[in-house]
Amino acid sequence: MILCCGEALIDMLPRETSAQEAAFAPYAGGAVFNTAVALGRLGAQSGFFCPLSDDLFGAQLRAGLDASGVDHSLSPAVDRPCTLAFVTLRDGQARYAFYDRGTALRDMDMAELPTLPDTVDALFFGGISLAGDPCGAGYEALCARAGGRVVMLDPNIRPDFIRDETAYRARLDAMIAQADIIKLSDEDLHWLMGDGTIEPLAHDLRARGPNIVIITEGAKGARAFWAGGVAQVHSRPVAVVDTVGAGDTFNAGVLASLAQAGVLSKAGIAAIDAATLTAALEMGAKAAAVTVSRAGANPPWAHEI
Repeated sequence: MILCCGEALIDMLPRETSAQEAAFAPYAGGAVFNTAVALGRLGAQSGFFCPLSDDLFGAQLRAGLDASGVDHSLSPAVDRPCTLAFVTLRDGQARYAFYDRGTALRDMDMAELPTLPDTVDALFFGGISLAGDPCGAGYEALCARAGGRVVMLDPNIRPDFIRDETAYRARLDAMIAQADIIKLSDEDLHWLMGDGTIEPLAHDLRARGPNIVIITEGAKGARAFWAGGVAQVHSRPVAVVDTVGAGDTFNAGVLASLAQAGVLSKAGIAAIDAATLTAALEMGAKAAAVTVSRAGANPPWAHEI
């Protein structure tokens, strides 16, 4: 099972009433939640960990996981409200306003961290859950318990959400050193590594621990840097409705492909070949193309790829 560890929240998406009044509609979401859902829909054994509120929004999140075949048995029910993210769209790009203080996610307690069962083969971390505390410290601690399991990290960096940049960078440094795979957008790469061209920055990042560094470049596609060189795929032409959940779905496509190829292990990732890595990037790109072609974070099912 691939256990996705990070935020589950409610995306309040912009809508218009019949009276042409601005409104928001609640949708289950969160970067890591979206990746877990996408994995389940693609047929991978998917699990999810995040404390889930016992309020009506928590029930909505559980229903969304159930509908996509995601195991959330490691996620405790807690008496804290659900995080809300109000979304606005500008030129098809999502902008977020988060309401998360005192929530099931943000105030996660160390005692709520799960004991990882033997059924967990790989762990996925990322999103806003790494930027705030105490939840960020909890996910960092869980990553440190990965043992011999594969770790994939997508920080999905949102600078406006970061309150203590020094502490956040230190957390990312620790988790990058433990990761086997890291995925970043080109913007994230420059925030993390500074100015410069992508290839040398990606190789510098590989030197910090990961075997594979994947960089997505929007319409240009994605590149993966590993010991064997560089693998590349182009993005698929599609009419973009919005980009909510695109990167999250890409992550799921990559992980699902690696699992299907039988290489989602420390040894498998270390010895991966160009064809297998390229196929994983292609699966990520195909899945993301479906997601951006429809409103909201609505990842594809396997039969839609």
